Amino acid sequence: MRAKIYISILCLCAALCVRATEVVDTTATELREVVVTATRPPVEVIPVQRLGGEELRRLNSQSVADALRYFSGVQVKDYGGVGGIKTVNIRSMGTHHTGVVYDGVELGNAQNGQIDLGQFSLDNVEAISLYNGQKSEILQPARDFGSAGTIYIRTRTPRFAPGETYHVRGTVRTGSFDLINPSALVELRLGRRVNASLSAEWVNSSGKYKFRYRRVNPAGEVAYDTTATRQNGDINALRTELNFNGDIDGGEWHFKVYHYDSERGIPGAIVNNVWRRGERVWDNNSFAQGSFTKNIGRFTTLANVKYSFYRTHYVNNDDKQIKIDNLYRQREFYISTANEYQIMPQWRVSASYDFQWNALDADMYNFARPDRFSHMLSAATSLNLKRFKAQASAMGTFIHDKLRGQQSPADKHVFTPAIYLSGNPLRNRDFSVRAFVKRSFRMPTFNDLYYADMGNSKLNPERVTQYNLGLLYEHSGKGFISAARVSADGYINLVKDKIVAYPKGQQFRWTMLNLGVVDIKGVDISALITVNPADRLFVTLRGQYTFQRAIDVTNPADNYYRDQIPYIPRHSGSAVLNATWRLWNFNCSYIYVGERYNQQENIRYNYTQPWYTTDLSLSRDFTFKRVKLRALLEVNNVFAQDYDVIINYPMPKRNYRLTLTVEI
Repeated sequence: MRAKIYISILCLCAALCVRATEVVDTTATELREVVVTATRPPVEVIPVQRLGGEELRRLNSQSVADALRYFSGVQVKDYGGVGGIKTVNIRSMGTHHTGVVYDGVELGNAQNGQIDLGQFSLDNVEAISLYNGQKSEILQPARDFGSAGTIYIRTRTPRFAPGETYHVRGTVRTGSFDLINPSALVELRLGRRVNASLSAEWVNSSGKYKFRYRRVNPAGEVAYDTTATRQNGDINALRTELNFNGDIDGGEWHFKVYHYDSERGIPGAIVNNVWRRGERVWDNNSFAQGSFTKNIGRFTTLANVKYSFYRTHYVNNDDKQIKIDNLYRQREFYISTANEYQIMPQWRVSASYDFQWNALDADMYNFARPDRFSHMLSAATSLNLKRFKAQASAMGTFIHDKLRGQQSPADKHVFTPAIYLSGNPLRNRDFSVRAFVKRSFRMPTFNDLYYADMGNSKLNPERVTQYNLGLLYEHSGKGFISAARVSADGYINLVKDKIVAYPKGQQFRWTMLNLGVVDIKGVDISALITVNPADRLFVTLRGQYTFQRAIDVTNPADNYYRDQIPYIPRHSGSAVLNATWRLWNFNCSYIYVGERYNQQENIRYNYTQPWYTTDLSLSRDFTFKRVKLRALLEVNNVFAQDYDVIINYPMPKRNYRLTLTVEI
């Protein structure tokens, strides 16, 4: 039945393509060459890393999480396979402190606070930006001021040349693990100021791959060393997205409907010679959101509204474990208004208010069924002088939780200010210095507070204080070196009231407590250079390096006091080499993650060895009149390295992908 639904949707996309071709004038017109020039955008007040356009498409990445591996200061937790859960941690502060904004509105998950970025494909993504702190704009929703770091995902917006009324793109991807991944994108001009797009993608894979399982005991002796095939890592997922965009005098509006439906196996950890698990999960996630921006003289207003419904069905049929069959339903309503006023050309102020309602229901006995009402208020100001820029903000958050049939916990409120500075002290526009101080927090999730036999309704929000000092050099020109960029940021993050799971004294009985204090110090370095050594040959080299010392300073009596926290490497980095010549494109990507520990104590038994991968890709573009084709061959993990991102979750060895894209 589900396969019929998938085929029907793909047929719908094909029908839209046919309809689009019917309304287009087939008269051929020769267009003269148009040269577009623009001034260089201003230097960001807040440190930002960005991948977009052709550079993003060249990376050997299938999901948003894969692309984020090339950013400095980022750790991606990958549980293996095409359908494995992928979460992101920025500068060792934890996944919950990372906000993910999808086309201007933040994604939410009040149940566990984690966004699985593996569910978001790159097929219709135009750019990904990562800000440490917050965005370099004060006209934004109040909620965007609250995260310690934010990932902004911007999907493709249709752009039509004169005379164009449609765009069609179809992609077919296949490769290792029995991968079948077709996708389609249709863009239509509905009027002079209105356009629409429909994107659909289907992913099907067995998730089976060979891996080597080798473990050494504390004495240094080999305990296990065998080769097996990863089981129960299959995925069958469908993503559809419908967008409407419009321009008005002095503003614009956008409306989006998103749906993701998947059935996945959860491969589980490889422990005690157990290779197969009986866990499966069905995700049915939908949301609709709209945004409106209008400029009236010196005044600009921004409004957002969103409703989402997430349905998760989890089943564990493992004969050696307790049988579980749970259904979770999560709902969210969100509305935001942000307003900015320009006092002077160099000075702006803004104020924002957000309201958010979250509810969680489950078919579990005596479940708390919480409702959360969140009110967020923010005020911000920015000053932009010739050689100096400053931005300051303050946010107040007020949380009220209501439990059905139980006593509701006390309300919680948090105040979080931030100050950002940037300048050109040497009177050289290519060189700048930046600094910021920010306080942020993460609210305990519904699982932290109300999960049966584990939750603690008296938890306090987890708080972070961030300090950052950085340097940036950026130059562009038309000579041999067409672009160069070097940045270095040193930072200190102090995490207080860290929420941790703590044993109650009985086996399998845990509770959540505010026990953790983490001291984080680190350095992020990134560099990029593009050279033009010959006619129509461009070579770009991009590199990132991160040093992090993230230690637990909770209690001097603990055995792990001042030890590096789990899964945070001291050293990590990446390098990307790209060469473009005529219609050919070659890309080589390298990722390195240093040694780390999988438990709190930094002892030999918990040691996890470093890992690195090298990925290669080669593509060729073809053009036949109005039809553009691209053939892409990818070889990932070229040297077939055996590695785990998360201990006991082995990753694939060498694997391949072949992609064919047709665009009209």
